[in-house]
Amino acid sequence: MVDWALAQRVAAGALILKPAPASYRSSDLQDQFDELTARAEALVSEATGLHSAHGSARAKVTDRPGWAAANVRSIERLVGPALLELQQKRGAKLGGPSLVVGRAVAGTQLGLMLAYMATRVLGQYDLLINDEAPEDQDLVSYVGPNIVAVEAQYDFAPSQFRLWLALHEVTHRLQFTAVPWLRDHFVGLVSELLGPLSGDPAGFADVVRRVADDVRNGRHPAREGGVVGMLATPEQRLALSRISGMMSLLEGHGDVTMDRAGAAEVPGAAHFSQVLHERRTQARGLTKLMSKLLGLDAKMRQYAEGERFVESVEAAGGAVLLARVWEGPEWLPTLEEIRDPATWVARAGG
Repeated sequence: MVDWALAQRVAAGALILKPAPASYRSSDLQDQFDELTARAEALVSEATGLHSAHGSARAKVTDRPGWAAANVRSIERLVGPALLELQQKRGAKLGGPSLVVGRAVAGTQLGLMLAYMATRVLGQYDLLINDEAPEDQDLVSYVGPNIVAVEAQYDFAPSQFRLWLALHEVTHRLQFTAVPWLRDHFVGLVSELLGPLSGDPAGFADVVRRVADDVRNGRHPAREGGVVGMLATPEQRLALSRISGMMSLLEGHGDVTMDRAGAAEVPGAAHFSQVLHERRTQARGLTKLMSKLLGLDAKMRQYAEGERFVESVEAAGGAVLLARVWEGPEWLPTLEEIRDPATWVARAGG
């Protein structure tokens, strides 16, 4: 269904046009982020009470092609088994030249998407999805050239800015490695999102008609989930909504924790947050178009809505009430509850 090797080659080829800053030195950054990641982990654990069941966090500084290649491998681990099952279910209908062409098109699209994102991502937690190649998973990754470029462009103090980034990404690692059920629940939701794909390909015509109706009625079909949300079936939209609610919580909790855990050591945190927010919202031209198509606008809303949810829940019941979200999948807020925290507070008995 996807030519994964082609996706890596396309991303690497596209990124040749975006060379790293002359001041970028991978080995120097690696030593710094090894130290900063350990420091951030201690601060976040103290602030949240979350402690990883998988040992200490490992930092990895990478370049843009390295980030794109790692994400191709991560996406393949996450969705590859479901796509292989789909191919087996459809059997001969997907064989021959049409399969080869389809895999190449999907691989090219994935490669170009990741090449674009690789020029903008600063850090990321790489989730442990399976036991294959564990050395490439459960990593806190930093895209060195992008970090150096942003620091130079906005005159950020590197020592503060890098710790600030580490705090956010380490929070995500603790969420997934300290809450025992969260990883499997997330992988399960992704499987639900892909499940309806096993239906009749002719259903794609219904998707096209629905998108056309949205446009005619003045709705933005890609607003909530980019191309995935635009092309999703009703069943997929339900799974996408649950994933969006979960990710809004994790991103909002990450932002709140990042600011609190680093309050004493990152005095420039408010400035960093404001500048990067403006950087995202003031995008123009191709950057703005790509952000809309990929659903990155929705991701920005996840940060803001998730942060408001966390603050509202704490205002109603403090850290004790907020801790209920980690008790089981049934306590995760839906997307509707993220946007109306009082409904979740009422459900949780706050």
